[in-house]
Amino acid sequence: MDDLNQIKFAKTHEWIAPDGTVGISDHAQKEITDVVFIELPQTGKTVSQESEAGTIESVKAAFPIYAPVSGQVVAVNQDLSQDPSLVNQSPYGKGWIFKLKIADSNELNSLMTHSQYQEFLKSSEPVH
Repeated sequence: MDDLNQIKFAKTHEWIAPDGTVGISDHAQKEITDVVFIELPQTGKTVSQESEAGTIESVKAAFPIYAPVSGQVVAVNQDLSQDPSLVNQSPYGKGWIFKLKIADSNELNSLMTHSQYQEFLKSSEPVH
């Protein structure tokens, strides 16, 4: 994702692009350090906004990945099965996690813009 102003952020540090692509923020990947495994959601799975969609494991601990909006999982990043460190190397690019067919685009309005997310980070607790 070249333009971070095009994506929206959840308070749980996931991002979503206009096309439904979901990942975790650069801030989150730095906080959780070296990613060693990602449990991807099943393609076809329906998720609700803020529900757990998968798990990301680092050398520190395991963390839930939440759906930033409701929808159906239409793709997962299979490259992460072979190289989970892509999340650390390219959180907004090759490290995307899954793609949603967004059920209700109005839910995007409850998420933060990139600049709002930066302000949120200044006042928030460490990730999980």
